[in-house]
Amino acid sequence: MNVLLIIATTLLAYLLGSIPTAVWYGEGFFGLDIRNYGSGNAGATNTFRVLGKRAGTIVMLIDVLKGYTATILSSLLWYFDVIGTHEILTFKLVFGLVAVIGHCFPILADFKGGKGVASLLGMVLAIHPEVAAVCIGIFLVVVIASQYVSLGSMMAALAFPVLLLLQVFGQKEHPLLIIFGVVVFLFVVLTHQKNITRLLNGEENRTRLIKFRKKEDEE
Repeated sequence: MNVLLIIATTLLAYLLGSIPTAVWYGEGFFGLDIRNYGSGNAGATNTFRVLGKRAGTIVMLIDVLKGYTATILSSLLWYFDVIGTHEILTFKLVFGLVAVIGHCFPILADFKGGKGVASLLGMVLAIHPEVAAVCIGIFLVVVIASQYVSLGSMMAALAFPVLLLLQVFGQKEHPLLIIFGVVVFLFVVLTHQKNITRLLNGEENRTRLIKFRKKEDEE
């Protein structure tokens, strides 16, 4: 019975991640498939560029929520005595990663999804909110300074395992969590190969989170 519940919960985590937020939002409110515009990715960044800040923000928040919700399903299993306390972290990692895979390869959208960064963020928030908060700060600083979302994503992903290794919050982290942090970084780099090429060639798309007024506009 426990095995069946774990299998069912794993499938639920995948289905949560598989919700194609950007695709459904674009089709429902703008009558277009976001995958046919911009970078072609069904994610928050492309939605932000193509459909605007409001749409991009909504898509991002929902995608973060997908990863977060899928990850905390492990706590639900623990509550009903399906798994033990020592297994919570393992199942958080499993369910979170399954949700990210669902986002990248959604069965509800012909397996053509986004890069999974927002869902990964939701997963990290559910596992280690303190480190996640620092990573968000690093992401924002890099994006505001460089105007490159891809660069911000990779720097934040790199910061995650580094912060865990340095024990920034004064506690010795579980080795499995550190391995996960390294995997997250490698995953983000892998899914941003085209962005890396464009960055090196000076062809990457810029995204302005904050627009500064020119002095003459204020006069």
